[in-house]
Amino acid sequence: STRPWVAMASRWGPLVGLALRCLWLLGAVLLMDASARPANHTSTRDRAANREENEILPPDHLNGVKLEMDGHLNRDFHQEVFLGKDLGGFDEDTEPRRSRRKLMVIFSKVDVNSDRKISAKEMQRWIMEKTAEHFQEAMEESKMHFRAVDPDGDGHVSWDEYKVRFLASKGHSEKEVADAIRLNEELKVDEETQEVLENLKDRWYQADSPPADLLLTEPEFLSFLHPEHSRGMLRFMVKEIVRDLDQDGDKQLSLPEFISLPVGTVENQQGQDMDDNWVRDRKKEFEELIDSDHDGIVTAEELESYMDPMNEYNALNEAKQMIAVADENQNQHLEPEEVLKYSEFFTGSKLVDYARSVHEEF
Repeated sequence: STRPWVAMASRWGPLVGLALRCLWLLGAVLLMDASARPANHTSTRDRAANREENEILPPDHLNGVKLEMDGHLNRDFHQEVFLGKDLGGFDEDTEPRRSRRKLMVIFSKVDVNSDRKISAKEMQRWIMEKTAEHFQEAMEESKMHFRAVDPDGDGHVSWDEYKVRFLASKGHSEKEVADAIRLNEELKVDEETQEVLENLKDRWYQADSPPADLLLTEPEFLSFLHPEHSRGMLRFMVKEIVRDLDQDGDKQLSLPEFISLPVGTVENQQGQDMDDNWVRDRKKEFEELIDSDHDGIVTAEELESYMDPMNEYNALNEAKQMIAVADENQNQHLEPEEVLKYSEFFTGSKLVDYARSVHEEF
């Protein structure tokens, strides 16, 4: 009675084997594609999902700051300084008509003199306003996280208190860590966690204003989490980025050093294209914006000026660049049609049928 099944198995065997090989190849291609992606293509949505998990860690991504803490370009920068706290309000799945109307409401707010054109000065003012919103948001988040790491509510957090909370968030027993610290015993942590702890302690020292007591007050804790809020911490962040990218040890960056940050293994054409785009974007940023005196070298001072979110000159430069991206009629202003047509640049979403609906939305 088993013979028909045996016959069927022998007949289907080669096909099953072929199907399994196809599935294996598909998996390999998907893995190759994933490994070819540059390190900094995290979307705003992914970051929001990870925020709770890493809430007591200084975030790699800072809203409204040009570079990530690891030296990658901030891919969402234009949208952050155009949308402020409305960032994420233009998802692809929202009703396009509603999104277009929302975008035109923003246009009207930027267009202070109501001439239906946005000038560089109007955009500069708007960028500064939206950056201030991100600052306010960071302060509110930091206040909440400070309460979490200051359980006794005495208004300051010791390095040991923070260390306990940090290791607890990594799965260690809070009681065991606290006991080990109290008894001055060595903590068993893996190499990667140990390295993160050492970097965090460096940053903790930097955020600790004189007199240095390793106790952070609420404003100092804000500087620890958000270095863009403090001139000294911004300088420290720049120093870390230069240290990571500087290959010849001269404490400044050449163009080859700035564009040679490893971006992952490239094993297919799509990965190669992404790498080429990544290098092109960094080269453009280096030559046109960071290297202000165009001598082919970026100093720590130039990098600090470029990364300072409250630098008005940078905001004006940014405004001009944002206008240039969508200024099809070359009049150095943005009109409603242009903003709608280039909605993906400003909001992260394509809002279809922009031309037909511009008048009814405005």
